[in-house]
Amino acid sequence: MTARALSRSRQDYLKALYALAPEGEAVSTSRLAARLGVAAPSVTGMLGALARERLVRYAPRGGARLTAQGRRAAIEMVRRHRILETFLVRVLGLDWSEVHEDAEVLEHHISDRVLEAIDRLVGHPGEDPHGHPIPDRRGRLPRRTLSPLAALAEGAQGTVREIREADGARMARWKEAGLVPGAAVRMRAVRGPEGVFEIEVGGRRFVTASDGLDGVLIERAARRETR
Repeated sequence: MTARALSRSRQDYLKALYALAPEGEAVSTSRLAARLGVAAPSVTGMLGALARERLVRYAPRGGARLTAQGRRAAIEMVRRHRILETFLVRVLGLDWSEVHEDAEVLEHHISDRVLEAIDRLVGHPGEDPHGHPIPDRRGRLPRRTLSPLAALAEGAQGTVREIREADGARMARWKEAGLVPGAAVRMRAVRGPEGVFEIEVGGRRFVTASDGLDGVLIERAARRETR
């Protein structure tokens, strides 16, 4: 069963499960309800339906996890969403902080043929505007080891790879500071128990609180060996 054959609500549930547990671990009903902004009883009902359709494995006290079939459908929706975000930014010129909701609407309605035409138009990108890898047509994703920028030690360096779970205002501020995928960063200092970070971004100084910074994922620079 392809994702296109499913209802919009089923597509949303599968994509949310994948977002919360990309490695396939179990997700509690409460976490899924919070992610989707719906009541827990509604989640319970839908998970039961998805389990009967063999898209998830679900136990009331053990949470839900995607089956192989459910995971394929979820990744198909992820591919749609990320290609559309790329199209909205590169072709229509929308700001990267504004395209998530528009892609959420469009991903449920365009045909596979139109999606592949859009993918060709934007040059078969490997990543979306937020740095998230775009699955290929077979659902394959590259493996990479990333860590939160907030965990970077003083003096250490890295490269921004992904921006996750940030609201539009925060993303706009980060873009203004140059904190975008591909940017070189160095942790200059961490101040106080609450965590105020002084970061060098592309040679410029940027000071920010820790709030939301865990959503900036970096690839750490290799340490230079001294002899």
